Amino acid sequence: MSIVCTGSIAYDYLMSFPGYFKEHILPEKLDSISLSFLVDEMVRQRGGTAPNIAFTLALLGETPRLMGTVGVDFADYRDWLEKQGVDTSLVKEIPEVFTASFFANTDLSNNQIASFYTGAMAYSKDLSIRDLNLSSEDLVVISPNDPTAMCKYSAECRNLGISYMFDPGQQVVRNEPDEIRDGILGAESLFINDYEYELIQKRTGMTDGEIRDAVDYVVVTCGKDGSDIWVKDAHFHIPVVEENVRADPTGVGDAFRGGFLRGKLLGFDWQTCGQMGSLAATYCLEKRGTQNHRYTRVEFVQRYRKYFDDNGALDAIIEE
Repeated sequence: MSIVCTGSIAYDYLMSFPGYFKEHILPEKLDSISLSFLVDEMVRQRGGTAPNIAFTLALLGETPRLMGTVGVDFADYRDWLEKQGVDTSLVKEIPEVFTASFFANTDLSNNQIASFYTGAMAYSKDLSIRDLNLSSEDLVVISPNDPTAMCKYSAECRNLGISYMFDPGQQVVRNEPDEIRDGILGAESLFINDYEYELIQKRTGMTDGEIRDAVDYVVVTCGKDGSDIWVKDAHFHIPVVEENVRADPTGVGDAFRGGFLRGKLLGFDWQTCGQMGSLAATYCLEKRGTQNHRYTRVEFVQRYRKYFDDNGALDAIIEE
């Protein structure tokens, strides 16, 4: 079985604001908002939704295939991903263009204001799932990317009979309602955070029940309140794993997806998959940046068992 991770491939520029955004936002002036936040520091990190998910999958023993478009500044990032166990052979470099960039400003409450420069990502619509020779046993992750590319990949998967996980994320505000609806109706699963899930329902007119009926399962992440997995009418609540230190929330949702998917690929039950996602997310939260956390599979299983009982199932991760 092959898992292909599509989505943004980017550099993250992470900034810290030594205050609270809410103290500077006037609700009665939202129609003419004009703000500038003086930050203490800025760092550049490796990021993008697709490599973030692939990185966690690789940490847990999977060999994901990364698919996307990058710029002329990607060479070092590619070498690094290959060393982590991520297959980058499907990543295409676009001449004379820079890799996409994500600019995130985080306040003392871990709230974020972000902007995204598409760069080479704008060319991802020129790639095609049809060129990959995938089978019905394979899985494609469709995470936030160029909106046209997301629509193209989901349509190709539907036409080819290939399962895909639909994760529109922050592109919910860019994709047209019909495009979001089509992505959901043909997907195996929908991954989304709680705010974006409500926004999807508002924009598409689909109810919570209609969405759950349309896919095999829905995973809704809810920040500090954990996450919820809906398999039709069956519900599994997943608690967060307490962090040793809270460093940076960027990429936590992507790490959750990687941990969850690794469990799903191994055939674990829903609760165990969700709990793997929860622990993977906490590892990410404890480091600044989306791919700076490290653990061996043995360390992951040992920490998992401090919080959850897997009845020995996670031995499969260590023994592979």
